[in-house]
Parts: sequence; structure tokens; C-alpha cells
Amino acid sequence: MHTIDWIILVSTLLLIVIYGTLKTRGAKSSSDYIKAGNQAKWWTIGLSVMATQASAITFLSTPGQAFHDGMGFIQFYFGIPIAIIVVCMVFIPIYHKLKVYTAYEYLETRFDLKTRTLTALLFLIQRSLSAGITIFAPAIILSSVLGWDLTTLNIILGLLVIIYTVSGGTKAVNYTQKYQMGIIFIGLLICLAVIINLLPENISFRNAIDIAGANSKLEVLNFSFDLENRYTIWSGLLGGTFLMMSYFGTDQSQVQRYLSGKSLKEMQLGMIFNGILKIPMQFFILFIGVMVFVFYQFNSSPINFNPQSINTINNSTYQTDYNTLQSELNNIFNEKQSKINQYLSGNYDAKYGLSELELKEKKLRLEAKNLIALASKEKKIKVETNDKDYVFITFILENLPKGLIGLLLAVILSAAMSSTSSEINALATTTAIDIYKRNKKNVSDQELVKTTKIFTFFWGLIAIGIACVAYLADNLIQLVNIIGSIFYGNVLGIFLIAFFFKFIKSNAIFYAAILTQIIIIYGWYNDWMPFLWLNVFGCIVVITISSLLQLTQKN
Repeated sequence: MHTIDWIILVSTLLLIVIYGTLKTRGAKSSSDYIKAGNQAKWWTIGLSVMATQASAITFLSTPGQAFHDGMGFIQFYFGIPIAIIVVCMVFIPIYHKLKVYTAYEYLETRFDLKTRTLTALLFLIQRSLSAGITIFAPAIILSSVLGWDLTTLNIILGLLVIIYTVSGGTKAVNYTQKYQMGIIFIGLLICLAVIINLLPENISFRNAIDIAGANSKLEVLNFSFDLENRYTIWSGLLGGTFLMMSYFGTDQSQVQRYLSGKSLKEMQLGMIFNGILKIPMQFFILFIGVMVFVFYQFNSSPINFNPQSINTINNSTYQTDYNTLQSELNNIFNEKQSKINQYLSGNYDAKYGLSELELKEKKLRLEAKNLIALASKEKKIKVETNDKDYVFITFILENLPKGLIGLLLAVILSAAMSSTSSEINALATTTAIDIYKRNKKNVSDQELVKTTKIFTFFWGLIAIGIACVAYLADNLIQLVNIIGSIFYGNVLGIFLIAFFFKFIKSNAIFYAAILTQIIIIYGWYNDWMPFLWLNVFGCIVVITISSLLQLTQKN
């Protein structure tokens, strides 16, 4: 990295922290600190909700997902519009009417204290793990690629977030996220323009689209009913709807964003605004990944993008085999040049040749992963063989001009900070309201603000701690969604029962929720189904068990 990159990166992050701290300090009441004084406008809510969901993982992992597998991942988000409609019509009006600070307060009104506490605890477990991952994810990738110390990077990122989140609470989160999203949008637009500009002069944007299509990277819809396939239109519409309904309707990190709204209308408009922009934004990020793939059709690429994999293979008994695979990949690259020229010259039969070469390349990359795994076992070290999360950052560092590298790194770290700030803010609020205040008598408003700040600091340290001991497995964006899916179906089922199944009482739902969580964890561990379906499964199971338990009780 050049000096200008460091200046842009450090100044951007410091400005966010300083602005968030100075602009929002001095909250004197719990309403100001936790609900931002209910002054947030709809565009602030929408951008804040989007920034909470769009962590650094989105910008590191999603382009790599598209590079390897194309645009099909966009189906994961197809449930958002349906979920937003349900949340706006059912969840938000109830929360607004009851003037709650957290989503879980409503459950005590409907059921009892133990159900409220259980659901709050499920959120705390799930979201604390996710908060650690949102710090760990960019840290491990940047430390691997740039050689920075992982633990130090975890601590720096976590402390930067803690400073302004403790100081200003929800208002600080909302204020900073607006500008973080601005930085993110500008950075991504510039990045796409640069990628297109880096293509050979004789390759137009239309040619790039044709090349991506010939390699099956633009296939969006998959109507397969195969449960082994994680991303289909069915899993997106059904599993995605349940996941997003639970996320936007019951996850305090999202609920707290719109509870800060000035009115019911502002809350609903903010969510609709998010729903309208979310899918296009994800489509755009995936498309950047596809364009990175096109770039590497004209520029040689490593057989595995994780720099640690090269260090692991070197001086191992598998180094010769690995080098052979890299040579074979280089040969495929040369063959692709000929096929691409034929295809662009009007020989559309060359498309089939490109598809065959792409399949061969995927096979070589899989063999390389297996060799890396064997080498890491031989050396007794842990190395991530899946390189999807390293594709985009490698492209940025090796191909973007000076200045833009710093800007794109600022985009990634800004996204990490925005998500983490929302998460520890929500964790602190839930702990203060649902655990501390509910179980301690006569808590003054001033004490509640002070306690929430202490809990914010506490959960920030917990997130840093989880980041420091975490080990990355599989694709980052999938990992976060897997963690959510293990809990979200159960929690959503609890809320749906509260809204629509009036005959089910507190004891039935409490014990059903515990049993359901055990079943889901067991099913996930034994790989019963793709993680998206766990959201549907968990919701159905808790409704079914609680109904059966209620029917066996007298009241």
C-alpha cells in the first residue's frame, strides 16, 4: 500500500469515529440514547437498516461468490419484499403502539417473563456470535493479504466501533451509517468503472457481458427442487422470506433501527426504502464479482487466491503436485483466449468450448483445495482452503491504482464498523431492557442510560474476544447466514404464535421453543437440509410442538 492509500484509509475511519462521537454525545435520557429520541427520518432508517445488514462480509465475500458460481446467489434475497410487507403490516404497528424499546418486551405482554427472557437470550447468543464474525471476517482476510497482525486488527476495529457507539448510542449508529453507506456506494461505483476500464481495449462492455454469459455466470434463476442446491428460487422465496421476516421483524439489531423513527409512517417508509434498494444493491455487488471473473479471462490468476495457501503448500510434500495444477490452469487460460476470440467473432459454437474449459478450471481449483488441506494437515496448521473471500481483495490490491486501494479498504472496514456498531448497540439494549431493568426494581432513567453504556462496552469486548478466537469455515457470507438460520426460525415462530395463535399460552410456547432449538441444532449438525430451509423448518416445528403441548394442557 502506498502513502496516499494509508492517508485515505485512516482519515476516513477516524472521521467516522470523530463525527459519530461529537455529533451525538450527551444523550441524557434512555429514549435519546436507545431510540435516538424518535427523531429518525425514513431515509435514515432505510440506510441504517441496509448498513446493518451489509457488513464487510457482503463486500468481501459476495464478489467472490459470483466469481466462482455466478449470479445465482441473488435468489437468496428474493424473500425480502414479502418479508418487508409482513413486517410493515404486522410487526411495526404493534411495536409502535406499545412503544417498546425491544421486540422482546411484547412477548411478556402476550405470554410471560420467562418466554421474553428466553427469546432475548436466544438473540444475545446468536447476535454476539455474529458480531464477533463481522469483526473477524475482514480482519482475517486483510491480515492474510496485507500481512497485518490479526489480533491487533481485531482489537483496533472493535475499539473504533466501541468509542462512538458507547458515546452516542442509537443516534451515533444511525448518523454514522448514513455516511458509511455513502462511502460504500461511491467506492463500489468507482470499482466497477475501473474493472471495465482494465479490460482489453477491444473488449466492450457488451463483449464482457457476452463472455460472462458464455461461462454461465449470469444465470440468475434456478427452478430446481433439489434440496442439495442451496440457492434456488424456492429456497429464496420460502426460506429467504422466513429468514428475512425473522431478521427484520424480531432481530433487535434491525428492530432498533426503525424503532428510532419519528412516526409509524417514517418507520414503514424506511423499511420499504430498504426493501426497494436491497436486491438491486446485492445484484450490483454480485455483478462486480462477475466482472472480476471477466477480467481474469484476460489476466492470469492463481489457482487459489488465499495467500496463506501458497505459504502452506511451499516446502510441503504436495508442492510439486500443486505447481502442476497451476501449470494446467495456465494452459486452460491460454485455451480460453482462443475460444473467446472465436466466440466474439461470431462462432457461437465456441460457447460450448468455454463451458468445458470452465468446468475443467473448477475441477483444478477443487483439486488444489484438497492439496492445501493435506498440506495444512501435514504441517499441523489451520488454513482456509475456500478462497471465495479472497478473490475481490486480491483483485483490489493487485490491480487498482493508488488511492483507490485505500478507498476500497475504507469501504470494507466502514461496512464492518457499521454492522458491528448496530449489533453491540442492540445487544446492549436487550441486556439492559430485557434482563437488567426487568429483573431489578426502581431503575432510574439516568441509571438505565449509564448501564446501557456499560453493556455496550461489555458486548464490544465480547465481540472482540470472539473475533480473536474464531476460526473461519466455508464462505463468510454463508457462515453468518448459517448462524442466523439456526436461531431465526424458532424465534420467528414464537412471534407468529404471539400474533396469530391466541389459544397457545406461555408454558406451551416456552417448552416448545427449547425443544425446537435443540432439534434445529441437532439437525444442522447432522446436515439435514440446506441452512435456508432451517428457517422454515424451525418456524413450523415450534408452532407444531407448542400447539400439541397446549392441546394436552387444561389452560
